Amino acid sequence: MGPVMVDLRGQQLLAEEREMLQHPAVGGVILFSRNYASLVQVRELCAEIHALRQPPLMIAVDQEGGRVQRFRDGFFRLPPLGRFGELYSQDKARARQLACEAGWLMASEVLAANVDLSFAPVLDLNLGVSEVIGDRAFHRDPEVVSELALAYQRGMHEAGMASVGKHFPGHGGVAADSHLSLPEDPRRYVDLELEDLVPFQRLAHNGLNGVMVAHVRYPLVDAQPAGFSRVWLQQVLRRTLGFQGVIFSDDLSMGGAEWAGDYPQRAHAALQAGCDMVLVCNQPQRAAQVVESLGDYHDPAAQLRLARMRAKTFVQPEVLHAGERWSKALRLLESCQSERWLDMDLE
Repeated sequence: MGPVMVDLRGQQLLAEEREMLQHPAVGGVILFSRNYASLVQVRELCAEIHALRQPPLMIAVDQEGGRVQRFRDGFFRLPPLGRFGELYSQDKARARQLACEAGWLMASEVLAANVDLSFAPVLDLNLGVSEVIGDRAFHRDPEVVSELALAYQRGMHEAGMASVGKHFPGHGGVAADSHLSLPEDPRRYVDLELEDLVPFQRLAHNGLNGVMVAHVRYPLVDAQPAGFSRVWLQQVLRRTLGFQGVIFSDDLSMGGAEWAGDYPQRAHAALQAGCDMVLVCNQPQRAAQVVESLGDYHDPAAQLRLARMRAKTFVQPEVLHAGERWSKALRLLESCQSERWLDMDLE
């Protein structure tokens, strides 16, 4: 598997996209709302992508729930993760159970679309600073985030999907939107260690399969933004936290990545810092430049890690919808939109 994840322009593969996806530097495809018309259509699109290569390319999507849910029509409208944090203050055990069911339902529906992976769960803290994070985060308390994220991840794993925590080492402490500019977090490492890093550390020791890195600079820790920093990726994430899974860059088309130069320079800098796979979205010509610049790139260890992220099996939608757990998950998650959840039988 190559080190680049690219996107597509529409709901069907174009000839030039089909050609690029067969380039050895490409390892995956990320889908957006523009690529989705129906469950039948996206299943056919993904089957075509998977058939292009052996081993097949990995297909991913952002299906968090709330504001960030790429597939909507024909899919359950998932609540934002912050809803589970609200429920936690009333009943911790029930909130954990509902978070687990949400992770299972999200992953099951995505797998039924022939998509390998959703970039979830969000491990950022909702510190009341970042609007781009906000209720995408479970809570502001790192221990609560850890508990709910572990439950959510358990549901994903039960469905057969790998987990990807984001956005390491934490995007919740900056007001600026890294889609538009490079935010700077002025806190010391010791402060981050006691807050933002806690969920990443807890999940790194409890089955977390992947991490997506924030385009945020922490000048009191390193001069380089986290996604281009050997300090953050090699020293902190790999050695201090002991994380052995896949490291994904965030989208290199974002404003927070401009610091590293042109698109090929951004990709090379992220890979040299320790990323296993880089994302290039919404810029097809720039993505082609990155792919061509990495034609001779080879990292056997990264390829082994990436191979473990692909789904082992894809559930058939009719089988999923006929199952007892699907009905139970729908019932419970519909209840958590209101106060009815307090009266629901979780067994």
